[in-house]
Amino acid sequence: MVGPGGAPDSADEKNRVDTREKNRVGPRERPEETTMTELLVDFITSLDGYASADGWPGWWGLEGPEYLGWLEELEKGPEGGYTMLMGRKTYEMFLGFQQQPEGGLRDEEEATVDLMAQLPKVVFSSTLEEPLAMPNTTLVRGDAVAWVREQKEKGGPGMRTVGSLSLARALVGADLVDRFRVVMFPVITGRSGSERIYDGYPDVMLELLGGRTFDGRSQLVEYRPRVIDGPPSPQGV
Repeated sequence: MVGPGGAPDSADEKNRVDTREKNRVGPRERPEETTMTELLVDFITSLDGYASADGWPGWWGLEGPEYLGWLEELEKGPEGGYTMLMGRKTYEMFLGFQQQPEGGLRDEEEATVDLMAQLPKVVFSSTLEEPLAMPNTTLVRGDAVAWVREQKEKGGPGMRTVGSLSLARALVGADLVDRFRVVMFPVITGRSGSERIYDGYPDVMLELLGGRTFDGRSQLVEYRPRVIDGPPSPQGV
């Protein structure tokens, strides 16, 4: 089962740039008059859009030093204070990783699990019971979309999803997502892949904000999403 990855900050870039430094994703600029909290949907995927694959290690075994270093840098920046949003299945997956015996995880996977334990988290579930076993986690039993909309309107620290395909799909469908980020790893898992990410999504237009390549093989792209009713007219949208 492939574990989720982390993510960088993002900036509006309307023109292509030639230098690698300028292609780094930075914080998205927002109009000064708004205080609405940012919501980021964050995925790692195979090239064919699967979130995980049976029998494969975390990150499909293709994480390199650039990618891992980037993840580490992210947690030192503004996104390190974002609240992690997840559903029950993702919560239980991380809890299972956390309860692995010593030596049961690779060093990179263990570092990710340790980091997740420290971060503020919200899990949406009607079946989990308090107290939750994973530290720094708040249980929300109500409607996830309504809760996230309320938090965005209140302002405050940003929020980002981790895994949680159904949750991310609902938030995108409600047009609440400010940034949509994907790191695509160079593998096709047509036979072993599971958890197809984009099934059930509405039609969504994506405005490119930035991107970069890690370790000469994995590709990050980051977009501003906009839900549309259907295919654009011949004149465009």
